[in-house]
Amino acid sequence: MERSRRKTAIPTIAVSLVVGIVGLTTVAGRPRFSGYATADVLELLASGMCFGLALAGLLRLWRGAGGA
Repeated sequence: MERSRRKTAIPTIAVSLVVGIVGLTTVAGRPRFSGYATADVLELLASGMCFGLALAGLLRLWRGAGGA
């Protein structure tokens, strides 16, 4: 069972990384991006990661509750 979880986790992580990188490069390519302070950009990235982890945790709980 753990092996099937790992098989589904790898594509999920890869898709998440691709979507995140595409979004970040899109925003970084805009002229307004250079006006942002580095601390603000890092704060936005950190908050996005926290929201992503929270969403992943909620989905894991939801899938676990439905399967039991």
